[in-house]
Amino acid sequence: MPLIQIDALPPQTTRGTVVRLLEQVGEIGRDKIGAIELKGRAATVEVPGGWETRLVKALDGALVGTGHVRASVVVGRGGGIGGGEDHFARMARLLELESAEEARRAAQEARRGDESTGQTVTGLVVQDETAGLGGRALLTLAKKNGRHLPWTRLSVGSPVLLLEEGRDKHSGWRGIVCQRQPAFLQIALDSWPETESERPVFRVALAHDEVARTRQRNALERARTASADRLAQLREVLLGNVPLRFRPAPRRQVVESATINGGGEGDEGGGGESGGERGGDSTRNDPIRWLDANLNAFQREAIRLALTAEDYAIIHGPPGTGKTTTVVELIRQAVRRGEKVLACAPSNLAVDNMLERLVRVGERAVRIGHPARVLPELREHTLDLLVEAHPDIQLARKLVREAHSLRDKAGKWTRGKPQPGARQQMREEARDLIQDARRLEAQVVKHLLDSADIVCSTTTAIDSEILGQRTFDLAVIDEACQSTEPGCWIPLQRSERVILAGDHCQLPPTVVSRDAEREGFGLSMLERLIALSHADCHRRLDIQYRMHEQIMRFSSDEFYDGGLTADASVQGHLLSMIPGVESNELTDWPLEFIDSAGASYDEELEPDGESRRNPQEAALVARQVERLCASGLSPADIAVITPYAAQARLLREQLSNAWPDLEIDTVDGFQGREKEAVVVSLVRSNSDCEIGFLADTRRMNVALTRARRKLIVIGDSATIGSHEFYQRLLAHFERSQAYRTVWEYL
Repeated sequence: MPLIQIDALPPQTTRGTVVRLLEQVGEIGRDKIGAIELKGRAATVEVPGGWETRLVKALDGALVGTGHVRASVVVGRGGGIGGGEDHFARMARLLELESAEEARRAAQEARRGDESTGQTVTGLVVQDETAGLGGRALLTLAKKNGRHLPWTRLSVGSPVLLLEEGRDKHSGWRGIVCQRQPAFLQIALDSWPETESERPVFRVALAHDEVARTRQRNALERARTASADRLAQLREVLLGNVPLRFRPAPRRQVVESATINGGGEGDEGGGGESGGERGGDSTRNDPIRWLDANLNAFQREAIRLALTAEDYAIIHGPPGTGKTTTVVELIRQAVRRGEKVLACAPSNLAVDNMLERLVRVGERAVRIGHPARVLPELREHTLDLLVEAHPDIQLARKLVREAHSLRDKAGKWTRGKPQPGARQQMREEARDLIQDARRLEAQVVKHLLDSADIVCSTTTAIDSEILGQRTFDLAVIDEACQSTEPGCWIPLQRSERVILAGDHCQLPPTVVSRDAEREGFGLSMLERLIALSHADCHRRLDIQYRMHEQIMRFSSDEFYDGGLTADASVQGHLLSMIPGVESNELTDWPLEFIDSAGASYDEELEPDGESRRNPQEAALVARQVERLCASGLSPADIAVITPYAAQARLLREQLSNAWPDLEIDTVDGFQGREKEAVVVSLVRSNSDCEIGFLADTRRMNVALTRARRKLIVIGDSATIGSHEFYQRLLAHFERSQAYRTVWEYL
């Protein structure tokens, strides 16, 4: 018989309770229910073939007592993913490959304790411990020797494993980084760690997120087995079995546009002051009452398409074209139509970017997810802290304190013999008080979610235990190209339609399993749909607000059919236009390629590693940073990026002491960011003309589009010039009079 699993059941749930739940909510006869296995607050139940899908649909998110339960099909038993490998079976298999490799690497890093990779910090002691963030345990950890922390990839929101040094067999304690400062890390744990030593020393390692994997597995199974509901209809459209639909555009009429906090600046800004007329657009005959009058013609057209989509639409946002500004306007327009919106992205930073903009313009948005994963200035909008701040919760906390007092009293011996049944009565009264407190909490959560127009979450933080059986009129997935496909099916389960926003010409999702990558696990849903669908399903944003026109030009020609246009506000901006920066040959020109061919700048493998570095090229990078700083540019306005992790580590060792505010990272780590000046170190220099994963030209598209006013690329033309893409890149630098040789800087 197929198995279903029910999680988040009330404490002390019995088999009889599970049977009644199945009968009343699942509408299945008692005689059809097979064996039930209880473990804590979870139950595994045997059900007849054909019943598993309808039971999961009925039970998942159902209110039981004071909380919502989660339900899923147990994969691999009867109704699980099996048989012929269809699209979802293949996705599930690749997800397992990825999960296994991720767990293996995380365990290896945690045990090795090597700080050079940036994934582990060792030699930590507890500096402070307190409670906070919704009642969780907060540990502040600092170096035992009092030094500052090394460079690390552990950032706010990172899932981590806290391990006690010398206790290698212990599995550790899972937590979330909620604050990172030069001298300490603060970690939120669900429970206080029980250590063996009186003065324990810890290490903290980046951990894989198995909860997210489980939600993705369940989402794939739900999508595969859905029938006669909206998810089943969306599945068929998203697989290309049924054509997508659009409502007719509303009749054009004369309306006045409303200007409410329009535009903004930078990468995701609006169109600037003249944006309303840019590209020949006008509001005079536009049927939409625009909330941001600074949107340009391309942004408006993308929103119009999205608002008429019955199933899905795609907003294609190349670098610097104001994609998030467009997404926020779309969400606000949907809210004005009375719709409930689920605003998602694969990363916490991308979700917070949307939330910050929505809150700024007065939208009613609630952020779900661990508060430690949310930017500190936005935590007051998280569900956890909104619940804590609600007046009714104070009463709930009082009831809990009274319950604990009664339990303590019932457990104490007294000189006088208590009345028969008195202790039992006190325990029952304590249980009733706890139930009342939980009921109050559930009512507060329901009120907060019901009153919000927009729920913001990462794609993998969406949980039935929190959201119950709520559905949304619209799901918007920003940065959709950075998510593997299983992650997108989680919000799709709750949505009438979906809008995907991103750029498939930049980096794909991060996939650590080579086998999964080889079989296409790195192909995002957005990229698959663009290849599958008619051009009418997507719109591209073609005006960019970040880069000097010459910095933009190669990327535009190579990846976007030459269709990008630099806005007048950035088209000719240079470093020499920044106050305090002197005008000279370096700052008056936006591009520079420094060719190291013939200088014997040979690459090498990092000792005890597999990544590559180039020490001589790193020294040349340092000289370029020195030139920029000597011209008056702040190190905080400069980034050094490279495709190779070993080169990034070498550069940090050599440059971070001299310029602490200089940002140094890999191309992958810098995606979505920008700086006034960017120095790119390509590393590869060898007699065999091997360029490794420089051949992934999307990675180079990211590298070449991070700079606003000055881009310096350092590489060996004899090595990279064997590839057609780099031949065209070198030709672009030559046409732009930006080609230099290393001999000019020795």
